[in-house]
Amino acid sequence: MNRDSLTGAALCSFGMMILGGSVSLSRLVLDYPILTGQALRYALAAALLAALLRLFPRLGGTAPVLRPTRRELALLTAVALLGLALFNTLLLTALDHADAAVVGTVVGAAPLGLALAGPLIRGARPAARLVIAAGVVVLGTALVHGAGSADGVGLAAALGTLVCEVSFSLLAAAVLPRLGAVRVSMYSCALAVPMLVAAGLATGEWARLRMPTATEAMILLYLAVMMTVVAFLAWFTGLRLLGVEHAGMFTGLVPVATLAVAAVQDQEMPGLAQTTGVLVVAAGLLWGAAGALRGFRATAARSAILRRSAGNAAGSSRQPRQPADDLTPTRVRNRTG
Repeated sequence: MNRDSLTGAALCSFGMMILGGSVSLSRLVLDYPILTGQALRYALAAALLAALLRLFPRLGGTAPVLRPTRRELALLTAVALLGLALFNTLLLTALDHADAAVVGTVVGAAPLGLALAGPLIRGARPAARLVIAAGVVVLGTALVHGAGSADGVGLAAALGTLVCEVSFSLLAAAVLPRLGAVRVSMYSCALAVPMLVAAGLATGEWARLRMPTATEAMILLYLAVMMTVVAFLAWFTGLRLLGVEHAGMFTGLVPVATLAVAAVQDQEMPGLAQTTGVLVVAAGLLWGAAGALRGFRATAARSAILRRSAGNAAGSSRQPRQPADDLTPTRVRNRTG
C-alpha cells in the first residue's frame, strides 16, 4: 500500500471508531428535544469549521473556492438533509426503540451498500467477494438483532439510518475533489441547521425547549466537536484518498466500537450471541475490506505501469532522429575508401 492508501485507511478507521462510540453515548441526550439538540450541535460545528478555515486557509486546498456552484449546492443540501438532519433524527429514534448494539450493527452494514452501489453507479458489476461478504454481514446482523431488543419502529429507524449513511458518503464524494473536506463539512453543517429548526417549529418541539442538563450539554458538545468536526474531517479526507468503495469498508468498525463503548457505559458485558454476531459482522467486513484494498493496490499498480509506459513513449518520441544522409566521419571514410 502506498502512503495515500495507508493515510486514508487510518483516517477512515479513526472516523468510524468515533461514530461507533457516539452511537452509544447519544442515548444520554434522548430526553432532550431531538431536533433542537441537533440544530445546536451543527450550528456549533459549522462555526468551528469556519474558524478553522479562516485560521488555516490552506485547509481549503491549493485553490480556495469562495462558494459552491448550483450543482454543488444541491448536492450539499442533500448531504445535509440525508446525512445529517435525517440521519441523526432516525439514529436517536432507533436508540429510543432498540439496543445500541442492534442500531450500531445495522448502521455498520453501510460498507456493503457503498461497495455494491459504487460499481452499479458506474455501470460496473460488484465484485463476487463483496457479495459473499454481504451474506456474512447479514448473518451477523441477524444474530445481534435476535439477541438484542428492538421493536418495529427501532428496526425501521435503524434501516433508515443505514440508507442515510450510504447516501451521505456517495453524495459527499461528488463534491470533495473541488471543495475539500473542511468546506464540505462546513457547508453541510450550516445547511442542516435551518432544516432542523424548521422541523422543530413544525412539530411543536420548541414549545418544550429548555436548557440542557450538564450531562446533555457535555454530550452535545462532544457530538459537535468529535463526532462532527473531527470525525467528518477524518472521514472526508480518507474518502477522498481511497474512494467510496474502499473507504466504505471501514464503516465495519462501527458495530465493534458501539458494543465496546456500550459495555463500558453500562458496566455490563454483552451477551454471547450479541458478541458473536458483532464479531461475524466484523469478520465479513474485514474480509471484504481485504479484497477491496487488494483491488486498490492492483489499480494503483496498473496506473503506475501506464504512467511509466506513457513516459517512455513520450521520451522515445522526443529523441532526435538521425538524418538519412548523415555523413559522419566513419561513413565518409567508408565511402571514400
